[in-house]
Amino acid sequence: MICYEPVMVAMPLAKHISEFIMRKRRLPGREEIAGIMELLNLERKHSERDLCFYRGHFVVALCFSREKHLIIDVISSTGELSDALEVIAYRDEQLDSYIIEILPANELEFEGNIGIEPVIIDSETFELESTPVLGYFEEGEEGITFIIDRETYDRWKESERLDICPICGSDDLVWSGEVAYCPSCGFGIMIEGRKDEQAN
Repeated sequence: MICYEPVMVAMPLAKHISEFIMRKRRLPGREEIAGIMELLNLERKHSERDLCFYRGHFVVALCFSREKHLIIDVISSTGELSDALEVIAYRDEQLDSYIIEILPANELEFEGNIGIEPVIIDSETFELESTPVLGYFEEGEEGITFIIDRETYDRWKESERLDICPICGSDDLVWSGEVAYCPSCGFGIMIEGRKDEQAN
């Protein structure tokens, strides 16, 4: 997993938080967020009440955690704000659901919703009620690729929106079998484990 840019942290972060909520039936606490950040190669550098600061080689993050909501700002370590993102997780009492959104600081950089849709988790059944496309990034001989699991791909395919890029929101994804390329943001998209399946 690589984390060169805020989007490379925000998308797997949102996925980890959603999986935690479905598993534990609550928002993650400060120490649990620290554990998730460690998986993303971000180290906790400062902690004060509800605020924690995390730093990686290319990205920094500020986390504001409360009982009913989380706000995590993800920023390039250079201080550049054009690609900064905010991951918000909260319980919506009216919808009776947990919501996780990835919001851009600069809406001009993104044409649609990052991840296609916000994560919506029913707070009674704790089942996924939306079709988010979240995953992580790897770098290989073919460049940087966004990796999603098979379950995510199947839900995405059923939604009939395979033409929309989950990273930048453009609607011109080019598919070759189960591998896609986005000419707008330049990322490839691949299903996890596909290379191994081909090798076998």
